[in-house]
Amino acid sequence: MSQSGFYDRPDHIEGLTVVVVGAGLMGHSIAGVFAAAGAAVTVFDASEQTLQLVPERVRAQLINLGHDGNAADRIRLASTLEDAVTGADLAIEAVPEILELKQKLFADLGTLLPRAVLATNTSVFKISDVARDTVDPQRVVGTHWFNPPHLVPLVEVVHGESTAVDTAQWIFDILTGAGKVPVHVRKDIPGFIGNRLQHAMWREAISLVAEGVCDAETVDLVARNSFGLRLAVMGPLENADYVGLDLAAAVHNYLFPSLNNDDHASPLLSTLIAEGHLGAKTGSGLLTWTPESRQAAADRLEHHLIAATHTTHP
Repeated sequence: MSQSGFYDRPDHIEGLTVVVVGAGLMGHSIAGVFAAAGAAVTVFDASEQTLQLVPERVRAQLINLGHDGNAADRIRLASTLEDAVTGADLAIEAVPEILELKQKLFADLGTLLPRAVLATNTSVFKISDVARDTVDPQRVVGTHWFNPPHLVPLVEVVHGESTAVDTAQWIFDILTGAGKVPVHVRKDIPGFIGNRLQHAMWREAISLVAEGVCDAETVDLVARNSFGLRLAVMGPLENADYVGLDLAAAVHNYLFPSLNNDDHASPLLSTLIAEGHLGAKTGSGLLTWTPESRQAAADRLEHHLIAATHTTHP
């Protein structure tokens, strides 16, 4: 028995039984990653229509990556949570980002699976909040995948306040075996690492538009054609060291007082939302969208990420 109170569990993907709860945007893709790696995978979703689309969606993703699409046929579909979790060593939650929904699910999973590792794919909630009603929070860990999971290598492994060390280490090793690039997030903070960095940039980007400095298209052109080109090969802290910390500090002392530091969403977003401009799904937001431009953006992102995954990730 391990220090977190559960028993022997597989050390290799081939002997692993995984249940993914939620078959939507993230869930079906996560299921495909594990199925392609050789695990036994079951998927559950409350929507039968969404559930039945899983094999087709996973097969298309695998073929686009040049992998065997037949792995999709090995994914079992379950219409009830009780059936889905049978024999699972690992349960991965990929339901909508509603805290109360996740808390209820983890309370149920903790009872249905008294020995399994329970992982939440939340992108912002503290793991301890998600695990609040779980019978054994030592077995609950954050595994924050980035969209789309089958293309983006990184997964943040987040320690909750009660997560056992061996729980986090086990899932770290399992994710490595599945071909992902896991990183440890050692403190249970909202948004973890990636989303804190991303949304800090979004806050300033939206502020530039709201203050009339430039339009949204210009913000994106600047990001894509300047520092964005560097980020894949030189992270922000390496770049700070590279140019010199004395220079970085001097810039910060002059620049930081003028940066946006709102502790709430921009009023520009509130106005757009109130007027029904939600972005690509409604045809307008900070930018104007057509069905064709939305599909072109999706295709452009997919082609870029497929090309990037054929390189070695440090």
